[in-house]
Amino acid sequence: MQRMTRRFLLRAIGTAAGSAAAYRTMEALGMVAASAKTPELNLPVGSGGGKRVVVLGAGITGLVAAWELAQAGWDCVVLEAAGRVGGRNLTARGGDILHEGPLRQEVCFDHGNHLYANLGPARIPHHHRALLGYCKAFGIKLEVFTNDNRAAVFHDSQGFAGKPVTARRVMTDVRGYISELLAKAVDRGALDRELTAEDKERILVMLQEFGDLKAENLAYEGSSRAGYRGRDNAGFTGGGDPEAPLDFRELLTSDFWEYKLHFSQFLNQNPTLFQPIGGMDAIPRAFEQRIGHLVRLDCHVQQLRRTNTGVRIVFRNAQGIMEAVEGDFAICTIPAPVLKDIPNDFSSTTRQAIQSLEFVESVKIAFQARRRFWEEDQAIYGGISWTDQDITQIWYPANGYHQEKGIVLGAYIWDREPGLRYSAMTGTERLKQALAEGERLHPGYTAEMECGVSRAWLNVPLQKGAWARETEPVEEATAVLREPDGPFYFAGSQITALPGWQEGAVLSAHRALHGIHDHSVVH
Repeated sequence: MQRMTRRFLLRAIGTAAGSAAAYRTMEALGMVAASAKTPELNLPVGSGGGKRVVVLGAGITGLVAAWELAQAGWDCVVLEAAGRVGGRNLTARGGDILHEGPLRQEVCFDHGNHLYANLGPARIPHHHRALLGYCKAFGIKLEVFTNDNRAAVFHDSQGFAGKPVTARRVMTDVRGYISELLAKAVDRGALDRELTAEDKERILVMLQEFGDLKAENLAYEGSSRAGYRGRDNAGFTGGGDPEAPLDFRELLTSDFWEYKLHFSQFLNQNPTLFQPIGGMDAIPRAFEQRIGHLVRLDCHVQQLRRTNTGVRIVFRNAQGIMEAVEGDFAICTIPAPVLKDIPNDFSSTTRQAIQSLEFVESVKIAFQARRRFWEEDQAIYGGISWTDQDITQIWYPANGYHQEKGIVLGAYIWDREPGLRYSAMTGTERLKQALAEGERLHPGYTAEMECGVSRAWLNVPLQKGAWARETEPVEEATAVLREPDGPFYFAGSQITALPGWQEGAVLSAHRALHGIHDHSVVH
């Protein structure tokens, strides 16, 4: 006779009365917190009417869809090919094993709440309110993610003798030179037709303040905003000589101004940004705690077929046995580079749209440092340094301040050519090359690092890239995939204007759910 365990009871209730009943039972038993709804989506309770939705993929999109369906009383099953939930939301900690095709890496970090690396999404903008709504509803604790730090550095191999320059000097001097040019144009009457005498006077005062110009000649000759020679601040006595301004011609010939200088002005990079305390995977883990019983891991989809009443999904289960599950609808979140190779009954228009989506060859590399040299030696607390080398960026942790050790993101690559170069390397080669490039920004960098791990998303069989590359054909393809193909609804950040952002994943799930609900009401 079967012993009446909690797991057996939940499975029996779920089979007899559906996933929503199973979840309510979990609440009653105190196994999960009481339900909290987010304001962005409110499917009517009981709207499922016994209909089943098969969700393909347990990334953020699939988890959001499953949670909302369960809350509204729909029958739902989630098929996930990996052995974990989260998709590209991946936090690496000491002892974890990372698989990347044939490459196997054991994460070498020490154990500690601050010693982790977010190898997928790593920041949440303040206006990504749908995602933040789930964080609030599920009690996921957040902390500020420092994106822009004026103590970090800019590095151009061909400029400034190949030496890194602090961000505050670059930004201060660019602002000063631009202010000088505009101030002199205003002062010489170049804008007489557009400005009154009072306007000109006010603009000149504004530009003097904005660029810290000399009042007598409207010239930019350096500013204490960039720091003082030999020290970062005014010190005990105050005063001192400000840093000499960087050469304007060198600033113009560097690549700093192309987008790095205004990176924090991009809408999705505007402060304030957040990160979950302890790692980004706090988000999928919160969903898993609530709806993990709906998810079947290690289930590889083999066919996507239509039936007279809905869908039939053929998959290979964790034991290697072929199975099939049927439903009234399917929400497909499988990344396009993987989806295109799965036999299906999609229309030719849908197939063409899926084929046209290219994914970015993003690579992240993380190192554990034996000491927090960026804080101790350069007073860098969080933020990002830039370089024109392949590694592109170095991120400093926005947590664990003044701890003994820390995890530095030693490379964040998203451009195609460097992404392909690093993706083709072995794990050891990536670490060695990233350390060599990091030396150009921080002399002695290699000796400070104890170990590292990497992730080339192109090489992950279940992903084959990080996010949809933003090109003109992508806009046409996403417009197609935002509409259902019969009983198949497509979702994921890949079909939104927020590719790679978890907010896009959430909003796409909401859109698919609205579509399914509206279709069910009509029919």
